[in-house]
Amino acid sequence: MVIVVLKPGSTEEDVDKVVELAKKFGFDVNLSKGAEKTIVGIIGDSVYERRGAFESLNCVEEVIAVLKPFKLVSREFHPQDTIVDIDGIKIGGKHFEFFAGPCAVESMEQMENEAKFLSSLGVKILRGGAFKPRTSPYSFQGLGIRGLEILKEVANRYGMKVISEMVAAEDFDVFEKYVDIIQVGARNMQNFRLLEKLGKSGKPIFLKRGFMSTVEEWLLAAEYLFHHGNDKIILCERGIRTFEKYTRNTLDISAVPLVKILSHLPIVVDLSHSTGRRDLIPPLAKAVVAVGANGAMVEVHPDPEKALSDGQQSLNFQEFEKTYKTSMKIYKMLGVKA
Repeated sequence: MVIVVLKPGSTEEDVDKVVELAKKFGFDVNLSKGAEKTIVGIIGDSVYERRGAFESLNCVEEVIAVLKPFKLVSREFHPQDTIVDIDGIKIGGKHFEFFAGPCAVESMEQMENEAKFLSSLGVKILRGGAFKPRTSPYSFQGLGIRGLEILKEVANRYGMKVISEMVAAEDFDVFEKYVDIIQVGARNMQNFRLLEKLGKSGKPIFLKRGFMSTVEEWLLAAEYLFHHGNDKIILCERGIRTFEKYTRNTLDISAVPLVKILSHLPIVVDLSHSTGRRDLIPPLAKAVVAVGANGAMVEVHPDPEKALSDGQQSLNFQEFEKTYKTSMKIYKMLGVKA
């Protein structure tokens, strides 16, 4: 891939010249328009050898080769932070949001209580699993479509947006109907058929890092989504598997600033799955804010000891309220825009 940087003040006609030339050679084209410059990303097997043709155009300032394996999600292609806007809720840049709710939707009554409580604090995004891929086939597998219906109904009632995990490409239509942000779980990060399908969605995609995946592999998974047409991508660090036994996973907190250097995409941290322990969530929430993440995902349940899924890593209402308010104070102290 090469990046064609247009001179300041270039017109739409200038952009069209570059695009038409790229298509003449049979290359794929992606545009990135910033406040000061327009960048045209051109992808093809022999694109670097053809760079002279683009350099000869009067409107072109420079042509830069992108050597990283991930191209469209790289900071080189899009120097400014991407901000995913969900009806006024902004993820990315200086913005920070909590994604909160239970691991699994269990009933209408449970979700009614969750949404009422969370929205009263200011949480705008309600999480909840309806299709639950579990390690054991005997564990609670979720309510399926009924779970999504419950999520959407209570979220609408309290002015919230819904995020839930999609595990199979055949569920595409139902998720398009009920979900505002489609989550790709750690187990499906490299399910490339699923990623290709979600590349055709107009919904934001919440892409969790696989627990055995490198940052490069994670960004390449995001590249699949972008390459197939969806640039509304939110990355989620959720812990990786190491030799440590005192936590469910090991939170790679360094991934947050690293991703911000390598990519323009927003990044959120899943505080519940990264350790599997509710007692570690409050202190890590502070670290997540301080390190510059764009949000935190937390599992919240009215009675974690009775939760049908992941109660050991869920906060009760009182614990979450304290964590949320402490985090908000840190946002303001650091000058982060919430």
